[in-house]
Amino acid sequence: MTPPDPLTAKRYLPWVVATVMFMETLDATIVNTAIPAMAASLQVQPLSLKAVVASYILSLAVFIPISGWMADRYGTRRVFFTAVSVFTTASLLCGMSLNPPMLVAARLLQGLGAAMMMPVGRLTIIRTFSKAELLSAMNFVVMPALIGPLLGPTVGGLIVHVVSWRFIFLVNLPVGLVALVLIARYLPEYRAEKARPLDIVGFALFGSGVALLSWLLDIFGEHRLDFTSGAVLLLLALGLLAAYAVHASRSAYPLLRLALFRVRTFRIAVLGGFVTRIGMGGMPFLLPLLYQLGLGLPAWQSGLLMMPSAAAAISMKFGTKQLLATLGYRRVLTINTVLIGLVIGLFSRVGPGTPAALIVLLALCMGFFNSMQFSAMNTLGYADVEGPETSMASTLASSMQQLSMSFGLAAASLVAGWFLDGLPQTDHALVTSALHRAFLVLAAITVASSLYFWRLRPNDGEAVSRGQDKLVEGS
Repeated sequence: MTPPDPLTAKRYLPWVVATVMFMETLDATIVNTAIPAMAASLQVQPLSLKAVVASYILSLAVFIPISGWMADRYGTRRVFFTAVSVFTTASLLCGMSLNPPMLVAARLLQGLGAAMMMPVGRLTIIRTFSKAELLSAMNFVVMPALIGPLLGPTVGGLIVHVVSWRFIFLVNLPVGLVALVLIARYLPEYRAEKARPLDIVGFALFGSGVALLSWLLDIFGEHRLDFTSGAVLLLLALGLLAAYAVHASRSAYPLLRLALFRVRTFRIAVLGGFVTRIGMGGMPFLLPLLYQLGLGLPAWQSGLLMMPSAAAAISMKFGTKQLLATLGYRRVLTINTVLIGLVIGLFSRVGPGTPAALIVLLALCMGFFNSMQFSAMNTLGYADVEGPETSMASTLASSMQQLSMSFGLAAASLVAGWFLDGLPQTDHALVTSALHRAFLVLAAITVASSLYFWRLRPNDGEAVSRGQDKLVEGS
């Protein structure tokens, strides 16, 4: 594979990474609405296919941390090409699965490929574009992260309604093949001059801790564990992660360099974003419940009501750079986080008599503000991280984002389960009232997270928002 010239790479690279990331984020949620049809086809109970969803998330959580090492050791283009190949092949295997164990194994393989795609794709963007260009490039690339989870349930439901559930996975094949051609032609190659050794002990500690924690979060809202067992497993997961933190502080080449949190802008972007995403991440779970159980709408109408957020997320990208240049990261993140919380809270006023136009307006506002938030958080984290550290920063940020997604879904599931406990789900009024309280809890969490962004200084991130930078090493 001949490396492309820099101008060609800059022209096509965002399209390549955005396409692959859309495929990845779509697959995280597209299976959910197809579970009943899959269970009927495979002649099993729907509950037994819960592992089909969980296995993908677990595989992502475990293997994301080694993506940076893989890119440094074998090169971004080779790893990205291999990751998309694995993901595409696993999609074919998912579509051909004859029983649940085969499907779970294929989903684990699919998660392995996806775990390499997101951090390595982001790393390639960071090293190709200067900091002055980074905001525009990242604006384009992060759109799939917003749109994929929103479209997943809708697309999955439509595919199952029109054709077989197997096409949920098979639709990845043409997209993956096109992506492979584009990667071979346009993806630049970056690797470390001297690759660090793989931290096997750290991988074992962090991987097992994150896998256990992700599994617990996935089942937490379903009350499938008694309190004692859940508490013991939670302490074990936290103990493994704490052991990794001690190990990382003593290792010359840790799997994830936690010392990066000493970079103030990176720390605020990642940790502040972690809490913010808990509130934001619960909305794709709560909104379908409100629309279907609360308002009594069919699944396809529920899916359509989530589409305006995706459209607004795309249109917001055209104004993000100007807003950040004018107001700065500190003002944008503090104010925008509060606005997101207010919109989440306003969904507590949506009921059977609410005009559809008002629901669409709220969805548009949610898309606008979420889009701004993701762009700001994802670019601020690299404002003060220089070339040699970008690989580790991308891996660490991706790992934290994956955990925050699990926390967001778990928080929404737990809060909704708490307020819905014992209520007849056929009583739309009671269900709506319970979900309204769940929205208020998520809104409070989101608004509270804005306090962390006040730690930013007025000129933080200007290297990105106003183009006051030096080129990222390797670009």
